[in-house]
Amino acid sequence: MAAENPSVSGVAGRYATALFELARDDKSVDAVKADLDKFAAMLAGSPELNRLVRSPVFTAEEQGKALAAVLAKAGIGGITAKFLAVLTANRRLFAIHDVTRAYAALVAKFKGEATADVTVAEPLSDKNLDALKSALKTVTGKDVALNVNVDPAIIGGLVVKLGSRMVDSSLRTKLNSIKHAMKEAG
Repeated sequence: MAAENPSVSGVAGRYATALFELARDDKSVDAVKADLDKFAAMLAGSPELNRLVRSPVFTAEEQGKALAAVLAKAGIGGITAKFLAVLTANRRLFAIHDVTRAYAALVAKFKGEATADVTVAEPLSDKNLDALKSALKTVTGKDVALNVNVDPAIIGGLVVKLGSRMVDSSLRTKLNSIKHAMKEAG
């Protein structure tokens, strides 16, 4: 399955594929995804946890003990906790971001969903998110999961990447186009 999808290649792809197959056999694909998403959110919110995950200074044993405590406190157990322990023991915990992304891609493919990366200047309301999902479903014929990134530098509008297609309706791009046209005209 990993070979069919270039976004799940390499070390992260192999780990994500193994985790996905375990979760599928255990009928816990969604629960594992929820646990991975929870762990990713914890990483995003904690510089200390990020340092633990990324720093080669900590031994696998130190990482394992700290990770076990963090997972227990967060209520993450089962397959996900065992998987993270294996990543830690194999000194691959630093790849968790890529593994999480690859696992999400495998889940989306399994469910017949498409995934779109959306960049916006400020967070979208639930109403706007639903409208965007609906519009993308009309275009693709599939349910679309959104990875939303907020980047104030685009000023306004949005940038949508869906597979090999990209639509850039950001204000920054439009202003750059006008600026470029004015340079050519002048």
